[in-house]
Amino acid sequence: QVQLVESGGGLVQPGGSLRLSCTASGSIFSINAMGWYRQAPGKQRELVAAINRGGSTNYADSVKGRFIISRHNGKNTVYLQMNSLKPEDTAVYYCNKHPVLPWDYWGQGTQVTVSS
Repeated sequence: QVQLVESGGGLVQPGGSLRLSCTASGSIFSINAMGWYRQAPGKQRELVAAINRGGSTNYADSVKGRFIISRHNGKNTVYLQMNSLKPEDTAVYYCNKHPVLPWDYWGQGTQVTVSS
């Protein structure tokens, strides 16, 4: 059974930080690179950051230098440290394998709101 549980979102002021966590079922986590995605109101879901099992990472240009993705393979958990947050980072954040296929299951996500 596929499970993806995201947590750690909330309301934060511009310039603030949040750390998101995602616990995935072993069937997803053990064989895949993992990614954090986000979907803002009225926009398509986009890849924010990805990490493979070896720890190599890549980031969307919009978050480079501000966000850090990491994973704990023993805990089937992937993290997203978000620093210097901007209002345009406001979105629902999801984790999933990377790349994700159109029919893949998505979790509930976690809301991040950056506002003063």
